Formats: sequence, structure tokens, C-alpha cells
Amino acid sequence: MELYRHAQDEIDKTLAAVTPSGWDTPSTCPGWTVRDVAGHVIWGQLQLRAWATGEADPSPAGAPGTPHPAVLAGDDPLATWRSARASADAVLTPETLARTTTISGMGEVPVAAVVGLLVCDLTTHTWDMGHALGQEVRLPAELVAASDDWARAHVVRAPGFFGPELPAPPDADAQTRMLAFLGRTA
Repeated sequence: MELYRHAQDEIDKTLAAVTPSGWDTPSTCPGWTVRDVAGHVIWGQLQLRAWATGEADPSPAGAPGTPHPAVLAGDDPLATWRSARASADAVLTPETLARTTTISGMGEVPVAAVVGLLVCDLTTHTWDMGHALGQEVRLPAELVAASDDWARAHVVRAPGFFGPELPAPPDADAQTRMLAFLGRTA
């Protein structure tokens, strides 16, 4: 959970740095703007809450591969993110993390296993948005390591999920290798 909170904090910093004109910048995710990526990570928080509590799933508009997740970001993506984060965090207890749910590509797992997926998702999308906005993105080493471990064990290579692995230079650092494995190039 400590890594998860760290990943949430990192994406929060990135979202807070987006200027009003930056939201419509194309991201590194094909067909998505920075606002679309924000809508997707907001959806992830809403979906986590639903998995943890057994509530109805949120709108599928932000799910992987959807065409315009920006609709979930609203007029103030940062405030919408923070609200969704607080809502999800409020229900994450040992009991709710032990609930089981079914995840595409992972099967039936405890909600706690989804937290690893979200560490990878949030960390990767922190880079996607920051890179798209021209920022020098240095992801924390512990988030890179956890994301790389999760991705190598569970990555789904399909449209709307992850593209093919790209070659990383032989002298690439851990962040570059992780991003290349997930189909991204710096």
C-alpha cells in the first residue's frame, strides 16, 4: 500500500502541473490526450472502489481502450482525480482488500492484487502525461521496479492495453527498460 500511495502522489504532482492548454495535448497513449489519460486514471480509482466494496462498476468510459475517457475528467481533472482518489482510499481496509474480483488477464484475484496493477498503471501514466507535456520525467526507482515486476508477470498485449515490447538500448536504465517493455520510447 505504501508503493500505491507513492504512485498516487506521483500522478497527483503530474496532474497538478498540467496547464489549462496542456489538457488537450496528445499523450503517448494512441488516440488519447492528456485529459483522456486523466479520465482513465480517475476511472481506475472509481473501479478500485467498486471492486473493494462490491458496489456497481463505474461507467466503462474510462476503461482501457475506450475512445474518450476524458469525459470522466470533467472541467477540473485535478479536482476530479483527488475526489476519486479520496473516495477509493476511504474504503481500502484489510477486509475490502481481501475481497475477490475478476480482472481481465488476471482471473479471480483479491482486490489487493489489483493494487499492484494500479501501481504499474499510475506510474506508467505519470510518464505518459509528463512526457507528452515535455517534462523530464524521472520516476522513483521503487515504483519503476514494482511496475516492471508487475508488468513482466501480468502484461496484456492487446489493443487498448499494451502494445508490443520495444527494444531498449543495451545501456538503458531501469526506467527506460520498463517503458520499452510496455511499448513506450523516451
